[in-house]
Amino acid sequence: MEPVIIVLIILVVLVFIALVRTIQVIPQASAAIVERFGRYTRTLNAGLNIVVPFIDTIRNRIDLREQVVPFPPQPVITQDNLVVNIDTVIYYQVTDARAATYEVASYIQAIEQLTVTTLRNIIGGMDLERTLTSREEINAALRGVLDEATGKWGIRVNRVELKAIEPPTSIQDSMEKQMRADRDKRAAILTAEGTRQAAILTAEGEKQSQILRAEGEAKAAALRAEGEAQAVRTVFEAIHAGDPDQKLLSYQYLQMLPKIAEGDANKLWIVPSEIGDALKGLSGAMGNFGPLGGGSGNGGSAAERREKPSID
Repeated sequence: MEPVIIVLIILVVLVFIALVRTIQVIPQASAAIVERFGRYTRTLNAGLNIVVPFIDTIRNRIDLREQVVPFPPQPVITQDNLVVNIDTVIYYQVTDARAATYEVASYIQAIEQLTVTTLRNIIGGMDLERTLTSREEINAALRGVLDEATGKWGIRVNRVELKAIEPPTSIQDSMEKQMRADRDKRAAILTAEGTRQAAILTAEGEKQSQILRAEGEAKAAALRAEGEAQAVRTVFEAIHAGDPDQKLLSYQYLQMLPKIAEGDANKLWIVPSEIGDALKGLSGAMGNFGPLGGGSGNGGSAAERREKPSID
C-alpha cells in the first residue's frame, strides 16, 4: 500500500504542477512570449491564458506601458571644438513584444547607444551658442532618427528631452561674466532713462508752476488795478456828490503833501506852484492868516523860486 500512496502523491504533485504551468495569468498592459521547443509560438495578452505544460515555455514578459529611461551625461564635441556634457531622457513604449524580443538583444542598450551617436552627429554641426538655444530642434532631430531606427524593434519613441547641457567650466565663467555685464548695462540704461524722465517731468512741473504763478500774478494785478480804479471812481463820485468847495479841497491837498514825501527813495521833492493857491484858500478860510495871505499874492513867484533850485 505504501508504494501506491507514494505514486498517488507524486501524481497529485505532477497534476498540480501541470495545472500551474498550464494556466498563465498575464497582468494588464503586459505581454508574454511563448516558445515551443525553442521556437516562437504566440504572444500571450493580458488575462487568463492556457499553454501546454512542459512543452510551451514563457520566454519573456514585457511591460507595454510607456517607459522613461534617463541616460548618463555624454561628452559631445560642438562645431567650434568645445566639449559639452548632455543628459538625455527617452520616453519609449513597446508596441510589438515579438519584435522587441527577437529583433534586438537589448533594446534599452541599443536605444542608449543610438542616442549617443545621433547626438554627436547633430551637435557636431552646431556651435555652442546654437546648441544652447536650439533644444527643440535637437529634440525633434533626435526623435526622428530614433523613431525610424527603433520601429523595426517594435519600439515607439514618444519623446526625447535634453535634461541638461553643460559647457566647460571656463566657458560657463565667461558666459556668466557676459550676462553680468549685460545686466549692468541694462541697469545703467534704465537708470539713465529714469533720470532723464525725472528731469523732464521736473522741468515740465516748474514750467507749469511758473505759468500758473504768472497767470495768478497777472490776475492779481488786474484785480488790484480794477480795485484801485473802482476806489478812485467811488472817491470821485463821493466828492462830486458832496459838492465840496475850494476850502475843503485845499485842506485835503495839504494833508496829502506829507504822504507824497514819504519813502526813502524820494531824494528830490518838487514843491508845485499850486501850493500857494492852496495856502491862500486855506488862509482866507481861517481868517487869521493875514501875513500868509498877504504874502500869498506873490505865492506863485515864491513857489517858482522854491521850484527852481529843485529843478537844477
